[in-house]
Amino acid sequence: MTIRVLMLSTLFPDISRPNFGVFVERQARELASRPEAYVTVVAPIGIPPWPLSKADHYLPLTRLPEKERWRDLTVYRPRFPILPKIGGRFNVATMTRAILPLVRRLHGERPFDVIDASFFYPDGPVAARLAKALGIPFSVKARGADIHHWGHAPATAKAVLRAGREADGLLAVSGAMRRSMIALGMEGDKIKVHYTGVDLDRFTPMNRAAAKAELKLSGPVVVSVGALIPRKGQSLLICALPALPDVTLVLIGEGPERASLQALAERLGVADRLGILGAVPHERLPQFLAAADVMALPSASEGLANAWVEALACGTPIVISDVGGARELLDRPEAGRIVEREPADIAAAVRELIDTPPDRETVREAALRFTWTANGDALLAHLQGITGTI
Repeated sequence: MTIRVLMLSTLFPDISRPNFGVFVERQARELASRPEAYVTVVAPIGIPPWPLSKADHYLPLTRLPEKERWRDLTVYRPRFPILPKIGGRFNVATMTRAILPLVRRLHGERPFDVIDASFFYPDGPVAARLAKALGIPFSVKARGADIHHWGHAPATAKAVLRAGREADGLLAVSGAMRRSMIALGMEGDKIKVHYTGVDLDRFTPMNRAAAKAELKLSGPVVVSVGALIPRKGQSLLICALPALPDVTLVLIGEGPERASLQALAERLGVADRLGILGAVPHERLPQFLAAADVMALPSASEGLANAWVEALACGTPIVISDVGGARELLDRPEAGRIVEREPADIAAAVRELIDTPPDRETVREAALRFTWTANGDALLAHLQGITGTI
């Protein structure tokens, strides 16, 4: 029996942001590849009022098609109004109002069996309203900031908790995330841990020296993959560089902290050993991760970062902080180190892994359980369970 899934996600790539929510897209494609599932993606796009809509960040979004085939998926991209930085509390109402007519029409043509929301805010509360309007069950997945930030922010915490309590099923990217959801007041019995996947054919060990040479890198290299925002902790890595005089640090990601990170490196006299590459196409990440001696990401909060798993799959050990599913992932010393968010501790861990590099295949073994096949199997079984279509 085929289950018809409406996947709702404000995190989804498009031609202007090919890396945005790429893990959600991959999960959607995995589910849609199953004969038991038919998936329609609704990926709402928030656009501020004119003249903000003409800003460089938003103008490409206004030009996206409202419906397209995206890597074998049918994707709808309805617009809804937002107020940047200050209007997060209004997004549930404005998004619901904007997309409900579309969802009603699609449901009338070929009824959905379930709504799968891929992020907790605003997607979860919106899914709750849509599910009530259509008379079908819904599920929400918690990934990290959607619980750590939106689940505690005074303006949105009640909406997050209400959606969690009303949902017919819940998913968490790690056991630690599941515990955070329970601590908010969500029912533990309906929360399943749903690990991310990694493409083990693409993210695989390569000859490190050859990868460095192709990228014009030399000596010990530390790579950090993540948005350039304070939560990710790239400033701590830069502050660790003076204690690692032979190390080059490569930051992959874009964000508002770029200029301040560059300025910090210049103040510390390490700018000649820092490369800020901005956004790198996801298909090029394996080469950078394989070239790295260490991947470091001392975040203040995470669910279970895809970058962690992708680095391990390339045979590259990681240095990360004790957040989210860190202890679930690092199940062997060869895989890396969990450290305090202090430059000295980060530098010591990086130094140890560079001076005594672990066996790369042993590092990779820590990632082998994170397959997209397992991810798709678990998601299909979860949605079938809450709809009774098993």
